[in-house]
Amino acid sequence: MSRIDEVRGRLQELLPELVGKHGVPGAQVAVLVDGEVASAAAGVVNLGTGVVATTDAVFQIGSITKLWTATLVMQLVDEGLLELDRPVREYLPELVLAEEAVAAAVTTRQLLDHTAGFAGDLFRDTGSGADAIEKFVATLGDAGQLFPAGEQFSYNNAGYVVLGRLVEVLRGKSFNQALREHLIVPLGLTHTATDAGEAIRYRAALGHLPGEPPVPAPVWALAASSAPAGSLLSMRAADLVEFARVYVEGGREGVLGADSVSAMLSPEVPVPDVGLMPSHYGLGWGLWQGAGNLVAGHDGGTIGQSAFLRVVPVAGVAVALLTNGGDPLSLYQDLVVPLIAELGEAALPAPPVPPVQPVAIEADRVVGHYDAVMVRYEVAVDADGRCWLTMVPLTEEARMLLPEPAAVELVGHTAGSLITKEPQRGAVHMVLVPLGEPGRPARFLHNSRAATRIEVPV
Repeated sequence: MSRIDEVRGRLQELLPELVGKHGVPGAQVAVLVDGEVASAAAGVVNLGTGVVATTDAVFQIGSITKLWTATLVMQLVDEGLLELDRPVREYLPELVLAEEAVAAAVTTRQLLDHTAGFAGDLFRDTGSGADAIEKFVATLGDAGQLFPAGEQFSYNNAGYVVLGRLVEVLRGKSFNQALREHLIVPLGLTHTATDAGEAIRYRAALGHLPGEPPVPAPVWALAASSAPAGSLLSMRAADLVEFARVYVEGGREGVLGADSVSAMLSPEVPVPDVGLMPSHYGLGWGLWQGAGNLVAGHDGGTIGQSAFLRVVPVAGVAVALLTNGGDPLSLYQDLVVPLIAELGEAALPAPPVPPVQPVAIEADRVVGHYDAVMVRYEVAVDADGRCWLTMVPLTEEARMLLPEPAAVELVGHTAGSLITKEPQRGAVHMVLVPLGEPGRPARFLHNSRAATRIEVPV
């Protein structure tokens, strides 16, 4: 039996079992190994309709779209139409941010590797027309600067919308047209949709919100204006690994050059150790530099849908998992992590857990309020010396995804991080890293985003 046949059989056996175990309404997985692709599906695309999930169903890939946006940008570099270290404003004169000096100097590279430093979790609905992205970028005049551009990593959705607008301007066409003409068609993808109008042609998955059983989401997608960051693109898992094949092969004529692939997969900036996140980011790609081979990848989350892509270029392996609710992170840990270990000879991190003997917490350093744009973190210490975190949703999207604000206990995880005592979102504990000058109140509380210390009126 060939290795691909063995993988196919294992997927078809394991996926239904794991979907049931973790309460996931429906899921789809595809594996690229030895140049061939094996796929499997289980469950349903929508609990409200009972339509069965098949390997030809399309799921939203969420922020994995950022890899597609980054690829479109690097195509422009290949063609000599763009230089990564020149100010974005040279190509996009319309760019305005809260700090003029940053708007005038921020580079494409800093947008690609999430070091631009301005507030990024902005999801503003500017309509569904072809000008939605242009209109969104025009709203960024109030996007406050968290830190000087290039100083550190802070995941930035709005930055990728700016990149999408950059593609539109330099290509002279809409972002969705660019996706189709420069990636979807050249890659020969048959089940990839850039918006709801295309997705409805297929067996389209709907997200589900937490509940017993999970509850079908009230909307299919986030606003079209955030398409380059991950609000609309949907596809089957097999199409996603065909996209990843470009990086496994080290480039492809007519799609992306070898130098650009190498640059995108090279570490640009370290990421604070907040658990399952990559150790570094390249140009778009997250990079896990643990034991064994380098793993590249990205995760995606929309309204009730979660997606995972992991690629081991040196081993010729890619794994894509698409889900529509339940506990997708546990499904990822039980399915994707072992596949990457076996087929790719690479180790992905295990979920963080509180230590048996928690590290002492520097209360004076962490107590306070922190603005993460979509949520506010409120950290307090009670009379018994126990540390508590309250996450207050600030936007409509956050209120849809987060439960009612309630205090959860934090304990010391390492000398430089905190962790929730009880798991959040399924079986995962949340890790927070205080950043700033040692011995002083933390300037940021980092959990993939640099949440900024703020003063809240009493």
